[in-house]
Amino acid sequence: MLLDRLWPIAALSTPCAAGTVSVRQSSACPGYAASNVVDSGTTLTADLSLAGAPCNAYGDDLTDLKLSVEYQTANRIHVQIYDAAESVYQVPESVLPRPTASNGSVLASSAAIRFKWVEEPFSFSVVRTATNETLFDTADSPLIFESQYLRLRTKLPSNPNIYGWGEHSDSFRLNTTNYTRTIWNRDSYGVPPGSNLYGAHPVYYDHRGAAGTHGVFLLNSNGIEVKINNTAEDGQYLEINTLGGIFDFYFLAGPSPKDVSKQYAEVVGLPAMQAYWAFGFHQCRYGYQDVYDVAEVIANYSLAEIPLETMWTDIDYMELRKVFTLDPERFPLEKVRQVVDYLHAHQQHYIVMVDPAVKHLDNPAYDAGAAEDVFLKTSNGSYFLGVVWPGPTVFPDWFHPNTQPYWTDQFASFFNAETGVDIDALWIDMNEPANFCNWPCSDPSAYAEANNQPPDPPPVRNNSGRPIPGFPADFQPAGATSAARMLFRRQSAATKSGLPGRDLVDPPYKIQNLAGSLSNKTVDTDVIHYNGLAEYDTHNLYGTMMSTASRIAMENRRPGRRPLIITRSTFAGAGRHVGHWLGDNLSQWEQYRFSISQLLQFATLYQVPMVGSDVCGFGSNTTETLCARWALLGAFSPFYRNHNEQGAISQEFYRWPLVTDAAKTAINTRYQLLDYFYTAFHRQTQTGEPAINPLFYLYPEDAETFDIDLQYFYGDALLVSPVTEENVTSVDIYLPDDVFYDFWAGDTVRGNGSVVTLDDVPYTSIPLHVRGGTIVPLRAASANTTTELRKQNFTLLIAPGLDGTASGRLYLDEGDAVEQPATSEIEFTYDGRTLGLSGTFGYDSGVVISGVRVLGGSSSSGSNGTEHAVKAAQREVAIGLDAAAQVAL
Repeated sequence: MLLDRLWPIAALSTPCAAGTVSVRQSSACPGYAASNVVDSGTTLTADLSLAGAPCNAYGDDLTDLKLSVEYQTANRIHVQIYDAAESVYQVPESVLPRPTASNGSVLASSAAIRFKWVEEPFSFSVVRTATNETLFDTADSPLIFESQYLRLRTKLPSNPNIYGWGEHSDSFRLNTTNYTRTIWNRDSYGVPPGSNLYGAHPVYYDHRGAAGTHGVFLLNSNGIEVKINNTAEDGQYLEINTLGGIFDFYFLAGPSPKDVSKQYAEVVGLPAMQAYWAFGFHQCRYGYQDVYDVAEVIANYSLAEIPLETMWTDIDYMELRKVFTLDPERFPLEKVRQVVDYLHAHQQHYIVMVDPAVKHLDNPAYDAGAAEDVFLKTSNGSYFLGVVWPGPTVFPDWFHPNTQPYWTDQFASFFNAETGVDIDALWIDMNEPANFCNWPCSDPSAYAEANNQPPDPPPVRNNSGRPIPGFPADFQPAGATSAARMLFRRQSAATKSGLPGRDLVDPPYKIQNLAGSLSNKTVDTDVIHYNGLAEYDTHNLYGTMMSTASRIAMENRRPGRRPLIITRSTFAGAGRHVGHWLGDNLSQWEQYRFSISQLLQFATLYQVPMVGSDVCGFGSNTTETLCARWALLGAFSPFYRNHNEQGAISQEFYRWPLVTDAAKTAINTRYQLLDYFYTAFHRQTQTGEPAINPLFYLYPEDAETFDIDLQYFYGDALLVSPVTEENVTSVDIYLPDDVFYDFWAGDTVRGNGSVVTLDDVPYTSIPLHVRGGTIVPLRAASANTTTELRKQNFTLLIAPGLDGTASGRLYLDEGDAVEQPATSEIEFTYDGRTLGLSGTFGYDSGVVISGVRVLGGSSSSGSNGTEHAVKAAQREVAIGLDAAAQVAL
């Protein structure tokens, strides 16, 4: 038999009174009975029939369902439970393409996990073949499948280690008692813990130490509420409640945490590779008054000698907040193009924001969209109107076949490299989609007027009143001469399309949406898309569909180049196209701390590795010490940007001497490590192996690591352990049973699975340790831009493991092309005496390995005279410890 049939302990068939069943009482619902089971050896199908009188707890019980089970790979089982008529909404494959079985489905006998079932009342479990351990088991609670409500519950072991169910700002290891996690994308200023945030990632990882790790992905875009609890009556369980869709599960066998991450990538897609320059430092804020303000910031970074790779502009550049417009008085096209030309001439880049909402009436973007009929409509055929920054707005319907050409044309025209704003990358905001008007928004125009949308623009200036070094004469005050000084004041401290007859606005089951009703502060959920799908079902897809359309538009205007796109709202699989910033956080130490958990979620679990928080915090006023610590922490996230809001004090890194020093240390260290991380990031785009790792990913049997979310590995070699409390210069860090080396001093630190206190950590430094057994390629020096950085030679930092050996890798390419003409993938090995280089050497980097440093066992100067050998591409070079070597890459 492919699948193992289990005998039921008891049958629950007590009838329920319609409309009177609470979530807790729904255990009395009849569940389903399986029949007509067809077992092919690699797949199984069955009919599921309601096993008693319907409960109709939060909708109408569907009487006839189908079960489909497929062993797609040795490590993945696909399980679907759906309506027999296939009328219930399912996530379109156009949004998330489905994986197929590798070389055909595999036999259960060769699978790492197995599906088992009970016929009546129907339940199923997934067990690990090698140990017969149950990983997922629905036997304790009947399956509920209704027109607007699905429920399924699985047992969990006591004190489980559960991660995922994002997006959230809670602890990385989820609370397992009386915990509720809601998934419904919303504009969530302040990213409050315990609430639903911008994205929908319905996947969880269950880590069981030496017994292994597995993952469960529920492909469902409806509103979801997950409950994890441990009660005397029910034991430890995880309960999934959805407002519709089907049960579409992918069970991932692991058995290691990294294996699960890679297997999840096989389902939702591998992440997009990013341009080399995208890993540089970025600066932005909401509230730059005009083009002169932007120019001053660029000049100030240069004068402060803080490397700035990319300058960003928020919606300030728009005319009255309308997308695809420039404010002709504050951001005139000629001067914006001069700023962009200046940046490009200095090997720097420029990015602006685009929102989905288009100003209603009287602007070219609206006129073009209306001509193609691409905006969302209400049931009476009129455009759905909300209120966003420009006032009353319409919203593109990403399911409409005309929307992609419309969007691509807007990008091609407004961002034309020769005549428009020649951006290098894109920033997407407000794509949950956000709507300021409270539901029901009966009069958007009145709401916009009452709430000053669009807001009054700032005063018009002819210049900033101060000279701006390096910029043209028309940026300077009359009669002024350029001065090399700071220009700021320092701060003081049809099928599968959905059942008819549903209540799409106020469903019977209420998820805990912090915004209130499903339609509040977003597009109304009873809006029907061009293809017949309801916003009720597809709301969580809106942001990721905009991201995909925008990537296509960016690829059209920069063919063959990797488009950096940073978005706010995401769905499973978004990393295939875009990166994500962690939203409108606050300048608070708590948020500095939980930004690490958020980083780990996206980079490690959800396969959206181009991710980072707003460094120093977006909302409210930061402080000098918080900004200094955050500048250092942010340097060890894939996406590194300083950004804050209008009305708060300015927080560019040059505003305080302490922050300036911290930022220089942070950026210079990041840049010297950039190729090391670029290599790890590239590997994730090829295999799904995370470039950012929680401690338990590298030490999966060390129980002390399971709930650590204030330390992590940047790549797999560098342990990051930031100071996380205000007004302190010490930090307690955990070091597993392994050998480490202080990154700054090179000292050997023998971890023994205990907490170590590090004292006297200045505000201009961050504790870093190199894990033994690794080789870290470093640029020999930092640079002001990533273009200059690529001209620097390499040095190798060898950190021998407990056995005296080490290994590492280095990936090299030209840094920006989607299809690389030539690459090098170099493997380094060290056996205690010989350094070996192997792999491919197709890319001519024009630089060499100019030095090798072996940590531990000798003084940092390496003056003991012992000769070691470097073996590279069939060449050997005699080398003393820490001596120079010239090995071409």
